[in-house]
Order: sequence, then structure tokens, then C-alpha cells
Amino acid sequence: MKQNLPQSGPAKLVLASTSRYRRELLSRLGIPFEVLSPDVDETPLPDESPSATALRLSVLKAQAAASTYPDALIIGSDQVLMLDSEQLGKPGNFDKAFAQLKKMQGKAMVFHTALSLLNSRTGHIQTRDVPTVVHIRPLTDAQIEAYLKKETPYDCAGSAKSEALGIALMTRMDSPDPTALIGLPLMALTEMLLNEGVDVLTWPAST
Repeated sequence: MKQNLPQSGPAKLVLASTSRYRRELLSRLGIPFEVLSPDVDETPLPDESPSATALRLSVLKAQAAASTYPDALIIGSDQVLMLDSEQLGKPGNFDKAFAQLKKMQGKAMVFHTALSLLNSRTGHIQTRDVPTVVHIRPLTDAQIEAYLKKETPYDCAGSAKSEALGIALMTRMDSPDPTALIGLPLMALTEMLLNEGVDVLTWPAST
């Protein structure tokens, strides 16, 4: 017998993100979902903390999808990387990625991965910031260049994919949820969905 959402609950699960990494992560839960690209200005506000920036943007992304999906559970997520007092984003190309890794090598940094789950029918929203501290090993220029040519991680904040060869750049990772570093904290999301009456363990592979 198939199990569906309660009749009083939202009918759809929506990911307000075009990130392929978040799509791949969400697919692990085995629940059908739709994807929408949120139109959100991601510029940090003056004197805004990294955690506050990530949380605010995750909420705005979820809210941006509410008009299109007025009866859904909408997932918004955002990640902010801080190295010392500098915020690092997606490099976009080899030269910027090389410069990022040169700054990062031998140091520790914090990835703030914020998650929001909005019930667009009721307006109820849950939020969580899941921080991850990553320690990068000392690296030579030759190692950085070789890594970037092999993996081309130009669409990743910090220029390193922990789920792939980027793990070789790291000596330690401290996080309550390893999926947070990839971009979508699945442990927190599972709890949020359960709060909305969706148990990912009993949800069928297809509906």
C-alpha cells in the first residue's frame, strides 16, 4: 500500500535551488521533488554575520518559490564560507580558484550552511545553520594546479569538493552533518520534514 502525505499537508516537495549538488543530495531521500530557480539578491548586508547571511538567504530562496508553489514544502539553502574575516564564494575559473586555495592552504575555515523549510500553505518556516570547520593541509603550487586541472571545482565555494578528490586537500573536518559541506544538510532536513508529517523512511520510492 502506498503512503501519501496527509490530506491536510502540502502536496509537493520543492527545492528552491538550481545547484546540481543539492539536487543530488535531495535525491538520496527518495522523495519526488520539483526544482525552481529562486530570484534572490545574494549580496550580504552591512555588518551581517556569515551565519545571518546564510540563514537570511535560505529563507528568501524558499519564500521566492511560494507564489509558484502555494501548497508545498519548499526547501531553501545557502552556504557562506569564511576564511579569517574574508568571505569566499564560487571562483568561477582556474585563476580565482588557484588564488583561493593559496589563501586556504594550511588554514582552517568555516562553512555556514543554512537550511530553511517553508510550508507555503501555512506559512510555517523552520531554519537551521549547520557549521562545518574544514582544515586544509599545506599545499604546493604544483599540487593546487594538479588538483584544479583534475577536478575543475569552479562552481564550489572554496574550490574544493569534499565528496570527490577535494578530500585529499583536507586534514580534518568538524561537522554535525557531513552533507552540510556539500550544500544541503540532510540530517536537519529529515527532522524538519518529520515535523511537517513527512517521514522519509516510510515514503515510497515513487507516488
